[in-house]
Amino acid sequence: MLASNKSKMLTTVLAILMIFFIFQGKAFAIVKPTSEFYVNDYADLLDLNTKNYIIDMNQKLCHETGAQIVVVTVPDLEGNSLEEYATELFRNFGIGNKTKNNGVLLLLALKERQFRVEVGYGLEGALNDAKTGRIQDQSIIPYLKNDQWNEGIKNGFNAVLQEVSKEYGIEIENAQMVNTTNDTSENGSFKFMLPIVIVSIVFGALTRWGNLKIGVVYIIAFISMMIFLKFVWIVQKNELMAYTMSSLFGFFMGLLGDLFIGNGFSGSSGGGFSSGGGFSSGGGGSSGGGGSSRSF
Repeated sequence: MLASNKSKMLTTVLAILMIFFIFQGKAFAIVKPTSEFYVNDYADLLDLNTKNYIIDMNQKLCHETGAQIVVVTVPDLEGNSLEEYATELFRNFGIGNKTKNNGVLLLLALKERQFRVEVGYGLEGALNDAKTGRIQDQSIIPYLKNDQWNEGIKNGFNAVLQEVSKEYGIEIENAQMVNTTNDTSENGSFKFMLPIVIVSIVFGALTRWGNLKIGVVYIIAFISMMIFLKFVWIVQKNELMAYTMSSLFGFFMGLLGDLFIGNGFSGSSGGGFSSGGGFSSGGGGSSGGGGSSRSF
């Protein structure tokens, strides 16, 4: 009887362990590193020249610093979030020197059309969230949007390689220059702003016809908002942050102008300044634990 109870208990424990491992494996069904390690093109997007270049540069970088920049493309995330997938993949691959924790992961999920730069703690000073976001906005995403996989991956790799090399004060022989497209430059991002400025000023003038002082306040607030929008964009390259902060700045400048001109907003009809300004983020970026993500 005792032996039978022990047998049942053992069977129950084994069953629980099997269920645990099944669900654990399902939650993180991540890819394994290939024999090349530095390039793991499971989505079959990259040509041989791109792969060989990334491998060659990595071998030189790792020899000098122990740092590694690993590229992974996957067909899909199999139900996982991009951040969770990247974190687990980074840990399982063991990217970078174990002591220095100076690895970088460039992860592309094809089906979800998402990209993430995951950074080890040892390189977070050189590659903070804002900088990895700018690298994606300027050097990677414009290419990926047009399905130019080799150009986007290689250019992004070069941008990260440049920052890591700068952090360690070295130069990697035959490393290529970074190309920055115009799509996410100041002009590219603000090419749609001119008609918004014109329409808003005309609207403000029409709705405040006969009340010159309030119309002036409106224009002062809007111009202030646009100037601050450009300033934040240049510094952060983050559209959502730029729109939100500049809208708030414009609102407070409007209040200040109203105070000096001497007309209250209570007498005006509508035309208030709302946080966000009706704009939406084009990046969809998120940060946490050393890295940033973008959709393309």
